[in-house]
Amino acid sequence: MGAKDMTEKYLESYNDVFSDIVNVLLFQGKRVVQPGQLANSRERAIYKADDVLHEEERDILKFWKKNRVCIAVYGFENQTQIDKTMPLRIMGYDGASYREQILKDKQEKKCPVITIVLYFGTERPWRKPLRLSECFHIPEDLKPYFSDYEIHVFSIAFLPEETIRQFQSDFRIVADYFSQVRKNKNYIPSKKTMKHVDAVLKLMSVMTGDYRFEAAQKAGEVHTMCEVMDRVEQNGIRIGMRKGEHKGMRKGLRKGQMDTLVSLVNDGLLAVSEAAKRAGLSEADFETFLKKASV
Repeated sequence: MGAKDMTEKYLESYNDVFSDIVNVLLFQGKRVVQPGQLANSRERAIYKADDVLHEEERDILKFWKKNRVCIAVYGFENQTQIDKTMPLRIMGYDGASYREQILKDKQEKKCPVITIVLYFGTERPWRKPLRLSECFHIPEDLKPYFSDYEIHVFSIAFLPEETIRQFQSDFRIVADYFSQVRKNKNYIPSKKTMKHVDAVLKLMSVMTGDYRFEAAQKAGEVHTMCEVMDRVEQNGIRIGMRKGEHKGMRKGLRKGQMDTLVSLVNDGLLAVSEAAKRAGLSEADFETFLKKASV
């Protein structure tokens, strides 16, 4: 599993954050799912077909249990860009989870699988595709026999403010940031104390493509986004907030971001291989840039 993939899952893997996201997005803020009722599930479903082992990998997958009885299986998938094949992918993931339940224990009670797609794009909300039928053309005479499949996508940057205020975990800080970036030229940082500081800043770094959030921790401990932004200013690192600047995972990085990656490598906080991956360069090209920057 790559470092980027692990970083995306880091914050959401905490039970308090996971349950908070489910409660707000699926239950309108009611505290239906408790952190203690969640149990980790294997994120890679392995099954055998045609005498060959196949594997379906999910971002995050957890069991929701009450009194040791499984109520549902929740899965999260993170997206920074709209994927036209998402209904097919989700159907495959859910199918693999059901298949694993069947193969695991035929006597055990089966659980429904609920998958949530968390979309972090700020340019436009995710409107389509939301159904399997929107992925391809279906001849009229086949439509009566076609079984459609709906997916559930939540555009985080476009959530109403009243919905964002319902989050009680650190995910509220993340949702508020993306919402502000979409709507405003400036970001007014939250004074809310973060419980999982490292996980929050890493998620925001990978989802925006701006790794100066991580760099803000280098000079010392931070507890709020106010402190993070103060640290950024003190170190002369500007995080741009122009509307539309964050476009998900960009192919190229601005000079300021490259300087931050170089600084992280020089301070021993980031491996050259990972820095090169984040910069969209080969290791050889990044090492060349590193040598020039150190002169």
